[in-house]
Amino acid sequence: MTSYVIEADGGSRGNPGPAGYGAVVMDASDGQVLAEAAEAIGVTTNNVAEYRGLIAGLTAVLGLAGDGASVAVRMDSKLVIEQMAGRWKIKNEGLRPLALEAGALARRLRVTEWTWIPRERNKHADRLANEAMDAAAKGLAWKAGGTTYPAPPGAAGGPGGPSRGARTASRSAQQTDLLDAGDISELSAPTASLVTAQQRAKGTGWAPPTRVATSLLLLRHGETELSLERRFSGRGDPELTPNGLAQASAAAERLSREPYRLDVIVTSPLKRARQTAAAVAQRTGLAVEVDEDLRELDFGAWEGHTFTEVQRRWPAELAAWLADPETAPPGGESFATTARRVQAAGEGLVERHEGKTVLAVSHVTPIKMLLRFALMAPLESLYRMHLDLACLSLIEYYADGPAVVKSFNDISHLR
Repeated sequence: MTSYVIEADGGSRGNPGPAGYGAVVMDASDGQVLAEAAEAIGVTTNNVAEYRGLIAGLTAVLGLAGDGASVAVRMDSKLVIEQMAGRWKIKNEGLRPLALEAGALARRLRVTEWTWIPRERNKHADRLANEAMDAAAKGLAWKAGGTTYPAPPGAAGGPGGPSRGARTASRSAQQTDLLDAGDISELSAPTASLVTAQQRAKGTGWAPPTRVATSLLLLRHGETELSLERRFSGRGDPELTPNGLAQASAAAERLSREPYRLDVIVTSPLKRARQTAAAVAQRTGLAVEVDEDLRELDFGAWEGHTFTEVQRRWPAELAAWLADPETAPPGGESFATTARRVQAAGEGLVERHEGKTVLAVSHVTPIKMLLRFALMAPLESLYRMHLDLACLSLIEYYADGPAVVKSFNDISHLR
């Protein structure tokens, strides 16, 4: 029996703005393209367009093979994939009808996987969506093969239809799921058009957020003897130095003032983090929760050594570790393994404390992981971040899925 792969995408030039979707169905065994679909859908949002692309792909498989066909779905929209897989709640009412329609189609098939893929692996569907939007901008409509024909009056992009604005850069996967656009990334088309008109009238661009975010403040612990001497400090348990205690106190003093209104404090189980969290708890009167998954990466045999010492004793192992996030230090833990537990910890915090402000006191690696998840950045991005001792970073999570990094490595309280 033939198995199928759906790759689907959607985009909006403006979010909300002129939008379109694309979907391609392939034979899972050899990658042969069996069907393509694309359409400009007027003025709406990225997320609406992505759901429309998914619906088109599912419909195409049903047309090819009928009920019960085996299909894998792959998209670069984290939001759509996680919601369809049941891992994220559908809280935006503008998307719920589309999600229900897609779910009804999916239940007629045997969906073997809901997989997020990076945008560069979803180029075919992305191209189709952009072809449809390009055609609509010229008053034309897309058809299979990338050719166009005059759009009927009133159609999306046709004469008398919705906006036909000039071409802009195509949206990226990051824009789809991470826009800090007043959290209007999932408004339905009519509402989105209204908001856009109001914003243009005011000349302000994006409107203020329309939902309460879950705020995750990330505080790195203060100085220890190992950090002072620039030694690998993972599962070891050094205490804060006097300067580290002063750094923790400065962070606590800042976090006890406006605009910070902490609801929850959670910390790594390691002593340096617990001491830092305790300083904040003393100033705010909050209890401290311990989350084992916020602990630092285990550096194994390298614990307590300087980088130079490791380079001399384990040159090949260090080179492999720097080149590949899947590689672990001898007897330790890889970045990839750490990523899985930290991701679970972050998702749990956001789920349990929705709409609240949470302070998570942790270490360099877990904090970098949470930031890169929010940015949808690859594991290799860890090598391109720097976090100072006792620094603050902030991620805001919205009910419809997007995460927004609001600040990074802020140490103004230490100056």
